[in-house]
Amino acid sequence: MASLNDLCNEMVKDVPDALGAAVVDLDSGLLLSVAHNVPYFTQSYLDAVAAAAVDMFRGKTISSVESLLADQRGEPEPRRLIQEVQMATEKTYHFMSIVPDKPSALMVLITGRKANLGMGWSAVRGALPKVAALCP
Repeated sequence: MASLNDLCNEMVKDVPDALGAAVVDLDSGLLLSVAHNVPYFTQSYLDAVAAAAVDMFRGKTISSVESLLADQRGEPEPRRLIQEVQMATEKTYHFMSIVPDKPSALMVLITGRKANLGMGWSAVRGALPKVAALCP
C-alpha cells in the first residue's frame, strides 16, 4: 500500500510544473507528508506555509465568520464552510482541499504558473480518496 509520502511524490512527479505537494493536519498545523523539488523549500519555509494554510481554513477570522453565519441561520454550532481554496502568487498556484471524511486533513499542491489549472485540480481531487484512506 502506498504511503502519504508516496502519494505526494507521485503528484509532484506527474503534474507538469508541480513544485510541491503536502498533507497538513489542520488541528495541529503539522505536515503529515510533504514532497517537493525546490531547494529553498526548507523545513522552516514548509512549516510557515502549513501554518498559513491552517489560518486560511481554521483561522480566527474564518471561525468568526462561520460563527456569525451559524447565528444568522439559527444553527446550534458553526460548521466548517471552506472546503477548497485556490491561490495565486506572482509565480505559483496553490490548490488546497479538505480531505473528504477527514475534516482535519488538507491536501495542498503548489505549481508554477505554467501549470494548467484544470490539471492541478484534477490531480488534487484524484488524490483525495487515496489520501483519506491513509490519514489518521
